[in-house]
Amino acid sequence: MQIINKLEKISEAVWEIPKTYQKGMLVPARFYGTEKIIEAIEGGVLQQIANVATLPGIVKNAICMPDGHRGYGFPIGGVAAMDSEVGVISPGGIGFDINCGMRLLNTNLSYDQVKPYINKLINKLFQKIPAGVGKKGFIKISQSEFRKLVEQGSRWCIDNGFGWPQDLERTEEGGRFPGADSNCVSRKAIERGYRQVGTLGSGNHYLEVQVVKPENIADKELAKQLGIKVPNQVVVMFHCGSRGFGHQIGTDYLQSFLKVMQSKYGMKIRDKELASAPFKSREGQNYYRAMQCAVNMAFANRQVILHRIREVFAEVFNKSAKDLGMNQVYDVAHNTAKLEKHQIEGKTKELLVHRKGATRAYPPGSEDLPSFYKETGQPVIIGGSMETGSYLLVGCSSGKDTFYTTAHGSGRIMSRTKARKKFRGKSLLAKLKEKGIYVNAASLSGLAEEAGGAYKDIDEVAKSIQLAGISKPVAKLVPIGNIKG
Repeated sequence: MQIINKLEKISEAVWEIPKTYQKGMLVPARFYGTEKIIEAIEGGVLQQIANVATLPGIVKNAICMPDGHRGYGFPIGGVAAMDSEVGVISPGGIGFDINCGMRLLNTNLSYDQVKPYINKLINKLFQKIPAGVGKKGFIKISQSEFRKLVEQGSRWCIDNGFGWPQDLERTEEGGRFPGADSNCVSRKAIERGYRQVGTLGSGNHYLEVQVVKPENIADKELAKQLGIKVPNQVVVMFHCGSRGFGHQIGTDYLQSFLKVMQSKYGMKIRDKELASAPFKSREGQNYYRAMQCAVNMAFANRQVILHRIREVFAEVFNKSAKDLGMNQVYDVAHNTAKLEKHQIEGKTKELLVHRKGATRAYPPGSEDLPSFYKETGQPVIIGGSMETGSYLLVGCSSGKDTFYTTAHGSGRIMSRTKARKKFRGKSLLAKLKEKGIYVNAASLSGLAEEAGGAYKDIDEVAKSIQLAGISKPVAKLVPIGNIKG
């Protein structure tokens, strides 16, 4: 019987594969999504999350978000929490682009004020923020200074003049995972990363100028509390991560784990892409510290890009970034593993929560949120395709079943190869221009890979997570300009 036929409906947007489905499952596997999302899901994704449910130390459920699609080991959109004492850490549960994440900033500009300048704005952003494969950033630092950066994260940027101090409190974990140790990072990773700070990258990474139309605001009061106060307000969102640095760390430790997993720790897994090590082991701890370096590099990368965006807007509109109201809303991380305390069977346990293509969504009152977001809950930023729009949401107290985790984007429904065959970058540019979206891209073939038709319906993803009670929509953000690698 196909695995999809084993799905049991738990609620309107929650489905479960029971742990009796296959030998070795320690917990059920849950998938979040409406019937429309479920009907379109690949069987391979369900099998991947069922395999995740066999990993040592996993608690409660293996989880896949509605934007879930096939990934390396874990599906992208996969979530798994491991008992920190007896569980494992798995690079496949974090991803190679460690801390690929989203950052959103407000302006006090309206669409009518920005529209005459959108071409100039996008072209200048494209000039100032390197985008595409192998591009280098404008910050010239030594490898030894880069080691400091990856241990300090966004704080290094603020101390060196790239941003405002208040940006830190509007960044997840203050822009720094505290256990980072660059001694756990290979020389090759350092060499790949130290010239890439302030670069957007390629693939699904982008920078987008967006407008918040009044009819797209789901909760006016929450929107005001998050800084959306101007009719047809313009905001800026961007998506990027740790570049080649994080990829090399993932590659290095995946190979390391494959060597010791069975010979040293007697671990057998269903898929070598789920290579793991006990979290408390030397290998597990070294990877955790190296991963945190990549997390911090990504925070710093986005901080420098934010600084450049403010410079460009100030130049184009001949006003300071402060006068333009360019305050950061929030920065949320995907592709991480983090030690957190959660209630399991009535007891507080320390868990290592893997979030791959998924994002933290803490509820109102959480002690990990800054004071000004205690009432609203954590801002959540879900990126869609450059044709359809994105969402700003907040975390909910009803999200405890997912360890306060939600979706991170719309999720692919088509491979990059298939998208390149189906869509043409040049015609896509023209189509977007007709829609009032000005795009500047490093590669037309790369642009074709990111066509709206290659992704799930972002509105259906947002509906799924709202129905499941894991985050609450505040506003939809519609693109008017975009730069892509």
